[in-house]
Amino acid sequence: MTEPAMETVDSFGITAERLFADVWSRSVLTVRERRLLLLGLLVGQGLHELTDVQLDTALRAGELNETELREVVVFLTHYAGWARGSKLNDQVETLLERVRQARSDTADPAG
Repeated sequence: MTEPAMETVDSFGITAERLFADVWSRSVLTVRERRLLLLGLLVGQGLHELTDVQLDTALRAGELNETELREVVVFLTHYAGWARGSKLNDQVETLLERVRQARSDTADPAG
C-alpha cells in the first residue's frame, strides 16, 4: 500500500515534468516569449510570490535584461493597474539591487 504523502509527491513530479518538458520546450514560442506571457498572467492575477520567482529566472537566464524588465513594468502597469504595476516595480528594483549587491560582493570578497 502506498502512503498518501508519496502519492502527492509523485503527482507533483509528473505534473512538473510535463509542464517543463512538454509545454516549455515546444518550438512555436521561445522561452523568452513564454516567460513574458507568464509574467503578464502572474502580475494580472496579483500572484506576487510567483512573479518574484519568474523575474529572477528571467534575469539570471538572460531572457530579460534590466532595461527590458523595467519596460515590462511600464507596459503591465497600464494593463494590470497602478497598484499591481507599483508592486511589480518594487519587485523588479529589489531584484536588480539584490543582483548588483551580489555582484559587488563577488567582485570584492574581502569586503
